[in-house]
Amino acid sequence: MASAVCSSKQQQKEEESEIEIGQVDDVQELQRACLDTVPERYIRDGDDRPDGVNLCGKQIPVIDAGELRRGAPEELAKLRLACQDWGFFQVVNHGVEPELMEDMAKLAREFFMLPLEEKSRYPMAPGGIQGYGHAFVFSADQKLDWCNMLALGVAPQSIRQPALWPTNPASFTTTLENYSAEIRDLCLDLLSHIAETLGLERSTFSGMFGGEKAVQAVRMNFYPPCPRPELVLGLSPHSDGSALTVLQQDGAGGGLQVRHGGDWVPVGHGGVPGALVVNVGDSLEVLTNGRYKSVEHRAVVDGAGRDRLSVVTFYAPAYDVELGPMPELLGDGEPCRYRRFNHGEYSRHYVTSKLEGKKTLDFAKIN
Repeated sequence: MASAVCSSKQQQKEEESEIEIGQVDDVQELQRACLDTVPERYIRDGDDRPDGVNLCGKQIPVIDAGELRRGAPEELAKLRLACQDWGFFQVVNHGVEPELMEDMAKLAREFFMLPLEEKSRYPMAPGGIQGYGHAFVFSADQKLDWCNMLALGVAPQSIRQPALWPTNPASFTTTLENYSAEIRDLCLDLLSHIAETLGLERSTFSGMFGGEKAVQAVRMNFYPPCPRPELVLGLSPHSDGSALTVLQQDGAGGGLQVRHGGDWVPVGHGGVPGALVVNVGDSLEVLTNGRYKSVEHRAVVDGAGRDRLSVVTFYAPAYDVELGPMPELLGDGEPCRYRRFNHGEYSRHYVTSKLEGKKTLDFAKIN
């Protein structure tokens, strides 16, 4: 009986803790309340605040996908250096229709502008990663991001949760389907050229990733104005668990910052109209045995009182694919830096871990 009582009390404690963790303020509602400051749970410690960014004149590389398709060797060399030195690049002539990009951003913004009651019809469960709300929240004392999210699994069909796909705006689903199809084509195209830069067959990754079972997800991030933007972060520093991530920032230039050589480098549009931002994810780092590295990045809140929106697509191997360094990239004394593991296993580890730099990749490293 005593054991049953202890078990009951423990279960009650866990349920109360889950409720407390799940009770995260909606940052748009906080902004609408016209606060003079922000709740303590959003205020970052000094070293983690977004001030003091070293601009230092750095800009991430710009890759012309049209030149890659034409087989230009100099563009392939630029792609190789971008993957080696930055893990990030902007891509132009990418083939995603500008009108479709505009429609996707417009509909995403319309969704975030809906009343909270309407958006709450698509709730992200505590510890979940699909729906509307806050992802990667695992403790009641965890510092929170000044951001609202709508995250959805797109492919394969088995990961979709149709009840979480908004029916308002009316054309949201159709537009997201079309947008995701064009982003998927871009990812496949870029991966074929990345394979070339490694001296591999262009079809290497498309075959390895499981074809139609390859994973694609989208996350829309909305960063409302903040009364104290210097105290908060829009999104905590992290690397992505994907193979490739494609980011569309809004016209004002997003708040993305990339860690490079000890600096946080802001990534705006840099005068490149219609560019998309692409970065290497953890999966590709493992496959290339660290030759191409996923890179820590974060988002800051606009200091001029404007809101920001981004649409992020994650493209990754199928969950049943076994990942590990490719044999072709080992040899000549090159040590194997990562163990072999099931990608679904790593994905579960990633989504149940707090955003904390590149710490999640320790899961795969051989010490």
